[in-house]
Amino acid sequence: MKVTLNNQNKFILCLTVLLTLTISCNNKSQSNKEIEKVQVVTESKLLKYTSGVCSVLEDSKGNTWFASYNEGVCLLHNGKFNYFTTENGLSNNQVRNIYEDKNGIIWFESGNGLCTYDGQKMATYKKRNFSAENKWQLNSSDLWFKSDPIQGYSNRQGDRGGNSGILRYNGNELYFLKFPVAKDSGDVFDHSVSTDFIKSKNGTFWIGTFKSVIGFNGKDFKIIDDKFLQQNEVPGSLHVRDIMEDSKGNLWIANNGSGILKYDGNAIINFTVQHKLKKDDTKGNSLERVFSVGEDVSGNIWFGTVGSGVWKYDGNSLKNFTRQDGLESNHIWTIYTSKQGELLFGSINPSGVYRYKDNTFERVF
Repeated sequence: MKVTLNNQNKFILCLTVLLTLTISCNNKSQSNKEIEKVQVVTESKLLKYTSGVCSVLEDSKGNTWFASYNEGVCLLHNGKFNYFTTENGLSNNQVRNIYEDKNGIIWFESGNGLCTYDGQKMATYKKRNFSAENKWQLNSSDLWFKSDPIQGYSNRQGDRGGNSGILRYNGNELYFLKFPVAKDSGDVFDHSVSTDFIKSKNGTFWIGTFKSVIGFNGKDFKIIDDKFLQQNEVPGSLHVRDIMEDSKGNLWIANNGSGILKYDGNAIINFTVQHKLKKDDTKGNSLERVFSVGEDVSGNIWFGTVGSGVWKYDGNSLKNFTRQDGLESNHIWTIYTSKQGELLFGSINPSGVYRYKDNTFERVF
């Protein structure tokens, strides 16, 4: 049967086609917006962060993660940067540390709780078990995290019943454990976790807090605090920003103010004072405000500072590296040892990740 369209029918048909195309384009545009909301992908060779790189992690799948001070977290996958923020499920855009559990789940310590990434999506981990706060134990597969932060002050961790503590994840549950230290009443920088965690060669698990370094060997605790320093006639006080055990078994404690402490298990010294690198003792850069510490494959110890660049200690002497050595920033927030054995230095002002090679620094991310 032949159908003849008059002018009115032609108009209705054209209008219908136009509406269909408009709806289709709008749906496609909305779909693109939803994809963009999942993650922002860029092929730039350098991180776009400006607030600072706080932490680095290479995961078991060959990806590299970067945490920022207030711009979320970034995944380097197949040469492309994938950026995640609160719009993608992070509980807060400040991410201090990144970890991976035995199942390949990535964990983020944010400015407001813990988040996880399973390869598909971000999620806030809200479950807590507060029924065993004094039942400390060590297992090789455990993950440890800072306790939940107080809203409005992202550095300080929330107290449970007036006590600072730590969170232990055994693969099934997340437990709160209370620290065996008295709370400093009125002190903003109290015994709240301020660093990563390390397990020493002798089995001691070390935790750095602003006012102490706490060691747990599975049975007993070792507390390094201001009282411990005074008893050992060590000058300075603690404001801990990082801890590291070197290949010889020495514990290095980086402080913002009193410099570097070195503890060999028996004696403790103020390394900064010993080498006359306090601000009042030197006309050049000092080794007082230390935020990060690491060791390279040759056994050299590296210190990242605020305002004084990077220092390298070869066991005998110290060498200072600054902007003239290719290091654009004098504020080094973190030092990370890559799986290839390279040291990566995360910075702020300007923000970036640097690598030391052939006696100079180059920005790599």
